[in-house]
Amino acid sequence: MKFQPDNNGYYGQFGGAFIPELLYPNVKELEDNYIQIINSPAFQEEYKDLLKHYVGRPSPLYLAKRLSEKYGATIYLKREDLNHTGAHKVNNTIGQILIAKHLGKTKIIAETGAGQHGVASATVCALMGLECIVFMGETDIKRQAPNVARMKMLGAKVVPATSGSKTLKDATNEAIRYWIQNPDTYYLIGSVVGPHPYPDMVARLQAVISEEMKVQLKEQTGKENPDAIIACVGGGSNAAGAFYHYLDDEEVELIAVEAAGLGVNSGESAATSQLGEVGVIHGSKTILMQDEYGQIVEPYSISAGLDYPGVGPLHAFLHESKRATFMNATDKEALDAAYELTKIEGIIPALETAHALAVLPKMDLSKDKTIVINLSGRGDKDLETYIKHLEG
Repeated sequence: MKFQPDNNGYYGQFGGAFIPELLYPNVKELEDNYIQIINSPAFQEEYKDLLKHYVGRPSPLYLAKRLSEKYGATIYLKREDLNHTGAHKVNNTIGQILIAKHLGKTKIIAETGAGQHGVASATVCALMGLECIVFMGETDIKRQAPNVARMKMLGAKVVPATSGSKTLKDATNEAIRYWIQNPDTYYLIGSVVGPHPYPDMVARLQAVISEEMKVQLKEQTGKENPDAIIACVGGGSNAAGAFYHYLDDEEVELIAVEAAGLGVNSGESAATSQLGEVGVIHGSKTILMQDEYGQIVEPYSISAGLDYPGVGPLHAFLHESKRATFMNATDKEALDAAYELTKIEGIIPALETAHALAVLPKMDLSKDKTIVINLSGRGDKDLETYIKHLEG
């Protein structure tokens, strides 16, 4: 299959495992075992049971009638916001915590931006009785206070990252440093980023989204395929999950939406596909924002989950091969889209998800077009930002 990684973890020229020698045994152990573990009957039974009875899957595929009416298309929302913990992140953490247990690991570390992955990691560690340390940028700790409180209540230790822009990139740097110093820990990566096998493993665990989508579309429309799937992309795990079972089906348009911040060329943006070049970040070769000396350019977005200076290697390949269309939305466009969905469908989306909604006005839509938007998370964590801009 064209869009699956090769044996060395490469999607075309992107991917691989660029890691310090000290981490090689950990990553190699995971690489040698993850597919066998995921495909084992014992894993599948426990994973599916937890997704059903603990997470609350399948998440609904909701026909947004008023949104459809407004934009003149048939628009469905894949309601990942209704999962336990409020986002798609838990699909991955449930899977990885089971893999960690199969490998005999007892101490878990994670990184988080918007806090959703941190909450999902702390949740599964509480569920399994494992120690959890979450690294989070100091800036994100301030703007995502409710999620920080949740993590602490769940028993996780939240460690602030105080370097650089004090956001997701820096939290990931700190997590990797800790992992190097404590190689007995299991690093539960939250997106389709990092060294192989993480991008493939996370994509496989998130693929439950598109697997359900096919069944639900068939039930509701009589056909498995929509005309287009829209998802926001930071690192890109919710998009990878929503796209996964459609990757080789070229008749389905895949639309990835990045954060343009104050404007793609404003100097305050996170539109990696527009601004990035090929380079290595956090253990994989991908497209990332960097200066002429190869130093990472600090990304910016109003959304704590999208201000990452790179994309996962799968998305870099989807962009380069033109399999996916990469669009972007500014802070203002995302805020407007969030307020719109709230007012006409009674659903408050996460700021990340609002970026996906924000491209609807830019698309050529018609009544006979079926669009699925992956509603990756709920907006509770962003209420302070929403209220501030409403008042402003």
